[in-house]
Amino acid sequence: MNEHNEHDEHTRTLALAETALGQIKALGQAATPRNFEIWYTYATGHNQALNQTINETLVREGRLTEQDLGRIFGQHLSPIRFSDRIDEVGAKIVDEIEQVMSMIDAAIGTAHDYNDSLAGAHKEMVTASDREQLRFIIETLVRATKEVEEANQTLQKRLVDSRQEINVLQDNLEVVRTESLTDPLTTLANRKFFEDSIVRLIGEAETKGTPLSVVLTDIDHFKKFNDTYGHLTGDQVLRLVAIALKQNVKGQDVAARYGGEEFVVLLPKTALMAAVTVADHIRRAVMGKELMRRSTGETLGRVTISLGVASWRKGDTIASLLERADACLYAAKRGGRNCVVAETALDAETEAQVA
Repeated sequence: MNEHNEHDEHTRTLALAETALGQIKALGQAATPRNFEIWYTYATGHNQALNQTINETLVREGRLTEQDLGRIFGQHLSPIRFSDRIDEVGAKIVDEIEQVMSMIDAAIGTAHDYNDSLAGAHKEMVTASDREQLRFIIETLVRATKEVEEANQTLQKRLVDSRQEINVLQDNLEVVRTESLTDPLTTLANRKFFEDSIVRLIGEAETKGTPLSVVLTDIDHFKKFNDTYGHLTGDQVLRLVAIALKQNVKGQDVAARYGGEEFVVLLPKTALMAAVTVADHIRRAVMGKELMRRSTGETLGRVTISLGVASWRKGDTIASLLERADACLYAAKRGGRNCVVAETALDAETEAQVA
C-alpha cells in the first residue's frame, strides 16, 4: 500500500480507536482488550450480526453487562468459534455413524444366529420321527424368522433416520464453512476466501497461460458518510456497493470485501480491457443507486467509488499484482475519484516521465 493510503489508513484506524474508547467510557465498561475489540469492530461496521446484537441489547436493557460482553465476544468474535462448531458437528456425525455400526453388528449377529438355527433345524428335521416334533421345529423356525424380520425392520428404520440426520449435519457443516468464508455485513466473500482464491487462480494462470485480472476498489469519502450519518448508514453504503459487485460478476469471478471500505474482484480468464469494462459497469451501478435513510426516508445523495485494474504478468507474486492494482486505485483517487484507472495508464505515464 502506498504512502498516501498508509496515512489515510492510519488516520481512519485512530478515529475508530477513539470511537471504541468513547463507547467504553460512555457505558462505564472496563477497558480490556476484549471490550476494545468488541467496540472497535462495532465502530468499523464490519460485523453486522455483532452490531445488531449490541443495538438490540442496549434498546432492551439500556446497558451491556460483562456477561453480555462475554457472550457477544464468544458468538461473534472468538477466533475458535468456527472450529468449535465444526468439531461439535463432526463429533455428532461420528457418534451417529458409531450407533449405526453397532446396530449393523447386532444385525450381523442376529443373522449368524438365524443361520445356526436353520442349520440345526435342518439336522433335526432329517432325524425327526413324528409330526409333533416336526411342528415344533417349524414353529421354532417361524419365531426365528419373525425375530430376524423385526430386527431388519428396526435396522432399516434406523438407517433411514440416520441418513436424514447425517444429511442435516452435513448441511450444518456447509453452513459453518460458508460463514467462515463470508463477510457477515455484505455477504460477499471475506479476506480469507479471497486469499485462498487468488493463490489458486494465479496457479491456473501460470500453468494454463490464461489471463487473470484484479479490480481493487474503495468507496469515495466513506469516512464522511460515517461521521455525518452514523455507522448504520455506513453499513448501508457498504451493502449498496456489495450489491453492485454481485450484479456484475458471474461464473468463476470472485467478489470479496478486502477490508474496511475496500473491495476486490478477481476475474479469471479475463484480459485487462475486459476487466476495465467490468469495473466501469460496477462503478456505474454504484453511482446509479440513490442512498436513502430508511428510518426517515431522507435522501442522502449518491455514492461513488474509485477503481484500479491490473492483470497478472508472468513472474508476478500476489503482492506485486495487488501492488499494481493498488497503485491504479490511488491514481483514480488522485485523478478526481469516481473513475477507473488501468495499469496501462500508469505505464504510459511512466514512459512519458522517462521521455
